Amino acid sequence: MDKHLWYDTTSVFVNGRWQAPAEGGQLPLEDPSTGEEIGTIARGTRADIDAAVAAAQGALAGEWGRMTALERGRILTRIGQLVLERIDDLAVIEATDVGKPLTQARNDALALARYMEFYGGAADKVMGETIPYLDGYTVYTMREPHGVTGHIVPWNYPMQIIGRSVGAALAMGNAAVLKPAEEACLTALAFAHLAQEAGLPAGALNVVPGLGEEAGAALSGHAGVNHISFTGSVGVGKLVQAAAAENVVPVTLELGGKSPQVVFDDADLDAALPFLVGACIQNAGQTCSASSRVLIQRGIYEELLARMGDSYNGMMSGPARADLNLGPLISARQKEIVTGYMEAAADLPIAGQGTIIDDAPAGGHYVPATLYRDVPPDHKLAQEEIFGPVQVAIPFETEEEAIAIANGTDFGLVASVWSENGARQMRLAKKLKAGQVFINNYGAGGGVELPFGGIGKSGHGREKGFEALYGFSTLKTVATRHG
Repeated sequence: MDKHLWYDTTSVFVNGRWQAPAEGGQLPLEDPSTGEEIGTIARGTRADIDAAVAAAQGALAGEWGRMTALERGRILTRIGQLVLERIDDLAVIEATDVGKPLTQARNDALALARYMEFYGGAADKVMGETIPYLDGYTVYTMREPHGVTGHIVPWNYPMQIIGRSVGAALAMGNAAVLKPAEEACLTALAFAHLAQEAGLPAGALNVVPGLGEEAGAALSGHAGVNHISFTGSVGVGKLVQAAAAENVVPVTLELGGKSPQVVFDDADLDAALPFLVGACIQNAGQTCSASSRVLIQRGIYEELLARMGDSYNGMMSGPARADLNLGPLISARQKEIVTGYMEAAADLPIAGQGTIIDDAPAGGHYVPATLYRDVPPDHKLAQEEIFGPVQVAIPFETEEEAIAIANGTDFGLVASVWSENGARQMRLAKKLKAGQVFINNYGAGGGVELPFGGIGKSGHGREKGFEALYGFSTLKTVATRHG
């Protein structure tokens, strides 16, 4: 891995400079595929966050704040080009750091480049509007950046979430302070290197690795931050929102999910099968929008379960660089959580289960992909986010029952409907409680243009597409009386 470390992994990136963390601390870096320590990263603390916020404020008062939207967009586009040039390096780094198979890591790097391209092109296309009003007045609106934006990014999809969060914030002219997850922050540091190479002015982007309870808490409650974007667990999301509330700062929260796919007896099962399975086991199930519940109409329940079970039986888990169906979970702690859920489901029948390859390193955090059948809708496996390669199948009889089961959790991130009945498609699209509903597909290939976010305990606010730009801006109304 050493040949890929073309940037500093042991420093914080503040005001365009790589420097030792203020208190000099380091955190161990582990390869989830082996469980072995492969290096260290900086342990940033409140002092580093203070410096990063001050640098961001300086950038807004200086070159970055004076830059036109067109110029900002050109820099973001250059970052995207540099990502494509280093895509193989980035894929290896992400695979090693997160544990995901190389192909999935490479797709994440492609997505990061696409976010930069999209927001680079969109930067100068955020418009205000004129409002018809009283005679003698001209009224119009304009969108302005919040100022300093804080970004707390999780370990499961660092590149993608940096792209949709930091990319949108920079496109709107904000200056960003990024706190990546301590479990996986190497590509965040690489991104800072590429942004600097692309000509992003000093202070416009600052990266401070560290522990959540230290650097993350300092960023969430910092009086100099004007907007917080957080992706992660419900519990930590509550802490972030509470800290930001002390400064009356808006927060975008993208939290967990228990997303259902609802399969009716008129569905095209050949088309559905890859989505039903793939949307759960991608990144070893460590995806907030993972389809961890499949609701199947009784008439096709046994047929579809048999086919899904066969798919699961063929799933193989192993080291990231083996590029199999699944890599390891991120940590020993995450493996303990997931296997704890599986132990609680010992009385449930298994419809299919993958295997861990024989030569997988003993210290790696592997869990086989597992499909449970006949799961009661109120069982903890059907109610709680597991964040592992565990999927449950639930039978239903009627459309009304399917809607009730699908909406019967605290979450509301993503849902999918498989049916050839157009009227039914429209009914469920309206009735399902989710921020995104897909008809005869799931995820729409990622779709950087498609607004993404949830309701309920899945969070609030929207990322991706132009909605993210609106979220990273504040609306100003100007009313001129001219007679």
